[in-house]
Amino acid sequence: MCELLAMSANTPTDLCFSFTGLTRRGGETGPHKDGWGVAFYEGKGVRAFHESGASANSRIAEVVQTHPIKSEVAICHIRQANVGSVCLANTHPFMRELWGRYWTFAHNGQLTGFTASPGFYEPVGGTDSEALFCDILNHLRSECDRHAPVEEVVGALVRFSSGYSRRGIFNLLLSNGDWLFTYCTSKLASITRRAPFRPARLKDADVTVDFEAETTPNDIVSVIVTEPLTSDEYWDIYQPGEWRLWQQGVVVLKGVTESPAGAHRAPEVGP
Repeated sequence: MCELLAMSANTPTDLCFSFTGLTRRGGETGPHKDGWGVAFYEGKGVRAFHESGASANSRIAEVVQTHPIKSEVAICHIRQANVGSVCLANTHPFMRELWGRYWTFAHNGQLTGFTASPGFYEPVGGTDSEALFCDILNHLRSECDRHAPVEEVVGALVRFSSGYSRRGIFNLLLSNGDWLFTYCTSKLASITRRAPFRPARLKDADVTVDFEAETTPNDIVSVIVTEPLTSDEYWDIYQPGEWRLWQQGVVVLKGVTESPAGAHRAPEVGP
């Protein structure tokens, strides 16, 4: 399986600390050596880096770790290949334009018997994850209007996610730069850091950061991962079937899909 990392913040924030921990798992402390990628939103633009090799040994990943790229939303992925060859085209996060925005997507899992419906969006590589992303966007494009309220779009995403999850493991990160949608069937965890900030230590590298020295009292920064990255903080573990919509570092909508039949709770204002 692959591992996921995302960030939602209320101010442009770098991902250096968390990204350093994740990249160690890409071929050093973990087996996810078949490619990596990261996408940082800057307004409507996206700065993206991808490689088909191990992130633990990557000079490009080292640059990203040490260069403080500021973003309010970021999505990262390290790959352990199970469907599709090891090549650049098969590295997440994948990106497409919809309704005048770049959408980015990363997925952890594998769906049994999934075949994407034909539509406007087509995969470039050979992964089921990219085909799944195209399937989601094709359904959104046909079922929602570009000016639809976010609650309507998220309701559709929850409905799609519930259906996909019946076919297997489906852990999802999806963003259009304004918000970040997350869905869990097996493993996701999150942490929200706000004042008073405290130091934190990575599990996978001998690195400690004092967040108080790096932030202002008004900052809110949330990190969502497959497995917790630090050893001295409390992480909130998602339930199977749980989904959350993050914006500006906080959860603004959330719910849990109820049953294999795909029923789900109405969106709640949160947290």
